[in-house]
Amino acid sequence: MTIQQLRYVVTVAQCGNITEAARQLFVSQPSVTNAIHELENEMQITIFTRTNKGVVVSADGEIFLGYARQVLEQVDLMEEKFLHHKESAPHFSVSCQHYSFAVNAFADVIRAFDAEKYDFTIRETQTYEIIEDVSRMKSEIGVIYLSSKNREVLMKLFRANGLEFHELFTATPHVFLNINHPLASKKAVTLEDLDDYPYLSYEQGEYNSFYFSEELLSTLDRRKNIRVRDRATLFNLVIGLNGYTVCSGVISHELNGENIIARPLLVDEYMKIGTLMKKGVTLSRYGRVYLEALHKYTKAD
Repeated sequence: MTIQQLRYVVTVAQCGNITEAARQLFVSQPSVTNAIHELENEMQITIFTRTNKGVVVSADGEIFLGYARQVLEQVDLMEEKFLHHKESAPHFSVSCQHYSFAVNAFADVIRAFDAEKYDFTIRETQTYEIIEDVSRMKSEIGVIYLSSKNREVLMKLFRANGLEFHELFTATPHVFLNINHPLASKKAVTLEDLDDYPYLSYEQGEYNSFYFSEELLSTLDRRKNIRVRDRATLFNLVIGLNGYTVCSGVISHELNGENIIARPLLVDEYMKIGTLMKKGVTLSRYGRVYLEALHKYTKAD
């Protein structure tokens, strides 16, 4: 077993495709394939299952990759300390629902290490893709929420994929409005107050059921519905159409602008927002700093 082989398998796991991994590693595809086969034979395990769409990490492979990442992290630290070697680009990925605090925490990781080279990824994406990304170790950490309506289904899905949910905080429901909205002067709003305004939510693709909805109360029948894919579009419509979305109430004016405000929504519900991680996998130094930053941005005043 060599350090090079470990770098190959970690890169293939991140890409989900041997061809793309070879391109990123600046080596030929057969070199990567042969290195993985040799490693699998030596360790007497199957790390990847080959499919028509690429490769999928096996159950044994997930455990192996957890150890491989720890070894490579220690190698990088040794090279930085004793060889003053900073050519390798560290990798770190997060998949999250559309939370500004998750983006702020990600920025903190980049500032904390201030590396000459890095290859970091943050995916604000659909709920099912977050579960899939962390399960396949495409992302080290996911950020997601549970409520009384989706908790049972999602926890079952977490367990089936070998994932653990760790709560960051519990939020009461709020709505995001534009600062000039007719309801902006109210200290709190009701569903009846909102009935005449467009309801904005994040589209969830083929998993567009209320269990995977990013917003609370998605089962309610609303007369005006607009689904979007990204946060910028949602906030443009909040401002342009006097729309609203149901949220945790945690807001970043730096990212969302001064025109967006949060108001409590008077319903009997909750949002438990937390992190999703692969069970038994030790976090990288980037993951540990990201968790610290998440706690900082979500800590109650």
